[in-house]
Amino acid sequence: MRFISKKNINLPKRDKSSKKGGNGRVLAIGGSQEYAGAVALAGLAAMRSGCDWVTVAAPEKVGWAINALTPDLVVKKLKGDYFSSNHVDEVSNLSKRHDVALIGNGIGLKEETKKFVKAVIKKIKSKLVIDADGIKILSSADLEDSIITPHIKELEIFMNNSKISKKVITSIVAEKDIERKALMIKKAISLLGLRKSNNSNKTFFEYHNIVLLKGRIDAIITKDKIYYNQTGNAGMTKAGTGDVLAGLAAGFLAQSKDLQQSAINAAYYNGLIGDILLKKKKGFTYLASDMVDEIKRVLKA
Repeated sequence: MRFISKKNINLPKRDKSSKKGGNGRVLAIGGSQEYAGAVALAGLAAMRSGCDWVTVAAPEKVGWAINALTPDLVVKKLKGDYFSSNHVDEVSNLSKRHDVALIGNGIGLKEETKKFVKAVIKKIKSKLVIDADGIKILSSADLEDSIITPHIKELEIFMNNSKISKKVITSIVAEKDIERKALMIKKAISLLGLRKSNNSNKTFFEYHNIVLLKGRIDAIITKDKIYYNQTGNAGMTKAGTGDVLAGLAAGFLAQSKDLQQSAINAAYYNGLIGDILLKKKKGFTYLASDMVDEIKRVLKA
């Protein structure tokens, strides 16, 4: 099993003569009336990763809440309490000024929101990080140049959306050994998750996509290799820790443009931060917001 260690980590380098935006811009698309905090956590984690600029596109009430929380995120406020098809052009145009689009954190599963996600993903040309409800809405045929960051339940829904057989999905979900599980996922998505458009027979992984499966041991599944990450602890089940992971992945990706390295860096540091906080707090009292704050003390960019 190929466990990630410090030697696998390669943080993005900063040019001393670089200007604002030269170290990456992230567009975080998320939030809804019920879930205002998720996209803020993701956006702040992306900023802490070292990228220069994060814009959050969110429903207007969520946007004002984020403005009240922090002055560090630029917020594009969209009319309404949820994303809808009316926002597709506005958000896709906004993505043109960013290196990475992170979509899904707190976005919800309203039918109007599902239509938005499916439509906007076709128009965004930048690299992608897909998390949370974004994973539940999309399929393997929708994605290119992306990192998806599911836990096993989200992956189950994603595979079902991708038309993988229910028998195969059930066997993957039931498998307890992470190495066997990861190999089964890779085979299932490679063989059955074909992209049907453009008369192409290329598979999900051949379209430069990576699966970062969250769990007791994370699995980073790429076209050529599978990496396993064992940093982290039982406190990582708390709400918001996955948003921090997705934000780190997006921030690293905006700086380096390297999907695999960004996924590896994000998984390792997200878990390491959790381990540090477990010791500092002497138990599982740490929060996702504590993790965002801890990033600055862990990264030596």
